[in-house]
Amino acid sequence: MERTRYDAVVVGGGHNGLTAAAYLARAGRSVLVLERADHLGGATGSHRVFRGVDARLSRYSYLVSLMPRAVRDELGLALDLRRRRVASYTPLPADPARGLLVDTGDVDATRRSFGAIGAAADQHAWQDLGARTHALAQSVFPTVTGPLPTRAEARAAMGEQWWADLHAPLGELLERTFAHDLVRGVVLTDALIGTFAGAHDATLAQNRCFLYHVIGGGTGDWDVPVGGMGAVVSALADAARSAGAELRTRATVHAVDPDAGEVSWTDDDGAEHSVDAAHVLVNAAPRVLDRLLGVEPHDEPEGSQLKVNMVLRRLPRLRDATVDPSTAFAGTFHVNESYEQLATAHAQAAAGRIPTLPPAEIYCHTLTDPSILGPDLRATGHHTLTLFGLHMPARLFRADPEGTRAAALAATLRSLDSVLAEPIEDCLALDADGRPCLEVRTPVDLEQEIALPGGHIFHRDLQWPWHEDDAPATPAGRWGVATDHERILLCGAGARRGGGVSGIPGRSAAMAVLESTRGG
Repeated sequence: MERTRYDAVVVGGGHNGLTAAAYLARAGRSVLVLERADHLGGATGSHRVFRGVDARLSRYSYLVSLMPRAVRDELGLALDLRRRRVASYTPLPADPARGLLVDTGDVDATRRSFGAIGAAADQHAWQDLGARTHALAQSVFPTVTGPLPTRAEARAAMGEQWWADLHAPLGELLERTFAHDLVRGVVLTDALIGTFAGAHDATLAQNRCFLYHVIGGGTGDWDVPVGGMGAVVSALADAARSAGAELRTRATVHAVDPDAGEVSWTDDDGAEHSVDAAHVLVNAAPRVLDRLLGVEPHDEPEGSQLKVNMVLRRLPRLRDATVDPSTAFAGTFHVNESYEQLATAHAQAAAGRIPTLPPAEIYCHTLTDPSILGPDLRATGHHTLTLFGLHMPARLFRADPEGTRAAALAATLRSLDSVLAEPIEDCLALDADGRPCLEVRTPVDLEQEIALPGGHIFHRDLQWPWHEDDAPATPAGRWGVATDHERILLCGAGARRGGGVSGIPGRSAAMAVLESTRGG
């Protein structure tokens, strides 16, 4: 029996796979998306996590920074991203009655806050580094919608000073720029999201993470998607469907033939299917692709984060009486993330222990966008909190996933409570069964639930957004989505310029296919 043939089969219906499908279908290509779960979106989606509680939480992801305006405009996405005026609030660990509030709309208030924690000498350096990172973002981010620049082109665009700073451990820049331990730590956190590294790590994994976190949108802003992450998925799925792409859920791909372009998959009833594709776009980690190809994995990624989702009856009270909780939680709320604390936590985790005082950061989606709450919850002042814990590598959870998850959560809540005026548990809403609305996810949970190897939220360690050597001759190579096989392309976070909720690798894979078939 002759198999159905598509111009492109997309393995994985996460946001990048949907992005690729939408672009290719709009260009007139026949596209099939195969997603193993019963819903689209992968790590990007919204869920009612707690029984009887009308709150749609972004269970695995949280904010949007890297999605280019071009993706939204070219696909006609009905997507509203709202900027947060407050960048961050950080209680002083030694004295949580004081804290550093960075208000992008009030320079004077920010200056006074630096003085209040004893960091007045760092305020001008903070402004100067902010101006420098803004210039960096303006030079690098416009390149993400084109073929990868060469190393020489990237160096010329960002300038010699940034090139030198990015190619030496980030700790050197921070230590010569700032004197205050807390200020150093606040900047360093941008280098550690989902990345297990120290400030002086010789691999520069922290530097690459820092670069991606400060260039988004050409400003470095991290925006709130109105309607939650599910709104991102819905907009992309609508764009793909309306253009003619076929989207299948409960479709588990178990093999890809790189020579014939054959994709074998099983539906929810256990029936076996095979389709042919001119190109196979893989919206899964490279390690997952290796399994589908039946080859030895190239790498063994390791994620390093603890995700805690909460619904609160009200925001917790702060020890700092000068800052309203609705202001402190409107941006990123840093918990025990001073420079020294981050180093201590990293050392403890590297030694195989849950950090004594885990560093974490929190954001409150509902202060910017209350639409993810039902009317009753909005009327009664409920809020969601998302906590993202650092230095929680997958290795800590392998031997005893359940027990270590409980221990990590307990330590993280103790850390949070240390900077609050009341225990966070006292503020938690209850679900329909009377249980606190609190959910925790470890790297091992992410591996099991959404097929992220090692729970790595970027699929593997981030790569520089340029070619290390001369630009490859193939379209897939030029766009940073190549694999060892000509007709198989990466379109997920594991591609070069992957990571975060961006659509960049999905768009890049589609551009490479169109270019290779003379359709672009």
